[in-house]
Amino acid sequence: MSILNVEHLTHGFGDRAIFDDVSFRLLPGEHVGLVAPNGEGKSTFMNIITGRLMPDEGKIEWAKHVRAGYLDQHAVLEKGMTIRSVLSSAFDYLYDMENQMNDIYAKLGDVEADEMESLMAEAGTIQDLLTMHDFYMIDAKVDEVARALGLIELGMDKDVTELSGGQRTKVLLGRLLLQKPDILLLDEPTNYLDTEHIEWLKRYLQEYENAFILISHDIPFLNSVINLIYHIEGNQLERYVGDYDKFQEVYAAKKAQLEAAYNRQQQEIAELKDFVARNKARVATRNMAMSRQKKLDNMDIIELAAEKPKPEFNFRTARTPGRYIFKTHDLVIGYDKPLCNPVNIEMERGEVIVCVGTNGLGKTTLLKSILGMIKPVSGSVELGDYLEIGYFEQETPAGIETTCLEEIWQTFPAYTQYEVRSALAKCGLTTKHIESKVKVLSGGEQAKVRLCKLINRESNLLVLDEPTNHLDADAKSELKRALKEYKGSILMVSHEPEFYEGLATRILDFAALAKAETGSV
Repeated sequence: MSILNVEHLTHGFGDRAIFDDVSFRLLPGEHVGLVAPNGEGKSTFMNIITGRLMPDEGKIEWAKHVRAGYLDQHAVLEKGMTIRSVLSSAFDYLYDMENQMNDIYAKLGDVEADEMESLMAEAGTIQDLLTMHDFYMIDAKVDEVARALGLIELGMDKDVTELSGGQRTKVLLGRLLLQKPDILLLDEPTNYLDTEHIEWLKRYLQEYENAFILISHDIPFLNSVINLIYHIEGNQLERYVGDYDKFQEVYAAKKAQLEAAYNRQQQEIAELKDFVARNKARVATRNMAMSRQKKLDNMDIIELAAEKPKPEFNFRTARTPGRYIFKTHDLVIGYDKPLCNPVNIEMERGEVIVCVGTNGLGKTTLLKSILGMIKPVSGSVELGDYLEIGYFEQETPAGIETTCLEEIWQTFPAYTQYEVRSALAKCGLTTKHIESKVKVLSGGEQAKVRLCKLINRESNLLVLDEPTNHLDADAKSELKRALKEYKGSILMVSHEPEFYEGLATRILDFAALAKAETGSV
């Protein structure tokens, strides 16, 4: 029996079609990977099946009494929420039941005996449900999950708006696991997560008995946990049995077969048209020409899916800087309190340093302290001579209202409209994306807009904070190639060993850095 049935789904934004008469079903125990290039509708599909977005046409039908839990990469956590309150919100339905029970008890003094008996029975049923769902052990459950995800040491009363991207993801993941839904819907769960907790999540999903749908551009992670692939292409959804590597193999074979059939048909069409053109005017051959024209008119034309634009990143290099890119002198980074002991780090011209380590140790804070965006707790940073710095932030700033065109024009006001469009197109964005507001784009498309700014200005130092988050496989591969060819220096935060292997000249482990006594690193 299906957990979820999607029938004849059609949806689009304006004149841009996302799905056209799509059907989908999810069976118990299926571990589904939902894959597609950036902007093809993966998150839109999740929003439709969870009821956050109404489709233009089609039917979405869940099995009765199924509870779905959704880990949304764009979930909003508001100021004033603490780690404990967000985790505890997983049990809101139980708190509602407790309030209902308390309301019943409050009424008991004002009702007749018959009604009192009925209300007492109702209160008893609610009490049994609360006990069955371990309502009186909620705090212990919250602490157990928080400890597994490394949140206890942050302080359970910490405001969630003060958390790093990885810490925020852990809080949302913890709430989802506490809800114990019948089906998990996971949208880019490994974004911002450190290696340790990616491994933890991998083991959790490998042992997960119920069904889940997973969106991820982390191919090794995807391969390790799924047994089915649904691929979005050309407004359609195709099902493939096996992991991502098996899907790639079958997809390539199908594509080759389709292209061969398309080429044969195009040759046949050309020959038929040529025969008709040469023979339709001659009395002796007119009937044969009409027969071939009829064959042409009734032919089912094979269409190839339009090739998606592949990004092309080429970083511009500024003049050669001095020997030292930067030096820190007893630098202590942090906000209200220090995140590390005093450290002395040096970076020389030509190095590619990758910062790794668990979330919350201060990797992003270090980058911003070196760039002068955050004042250190103590110590200082000495920047080298003749630096031209390009900085890539983890996320697009909130509340941005500009279109992609306007965003690039603001950075490069001397560009013509043709030059702006060409720059965005080289980053893999289509005309419809280019004219859209940045805030309505997918995470991967927004990252490409930020990369567009970066590659079109000369630099000799790139400071990159999780540059692969949200990017699809093609964009990651092209970005790695471009960084390998870059003639400047690179300081990067990354949680993807597959990305920085063969690129890094030095790994800076933040676990060691945070504990290190004063000294050179």
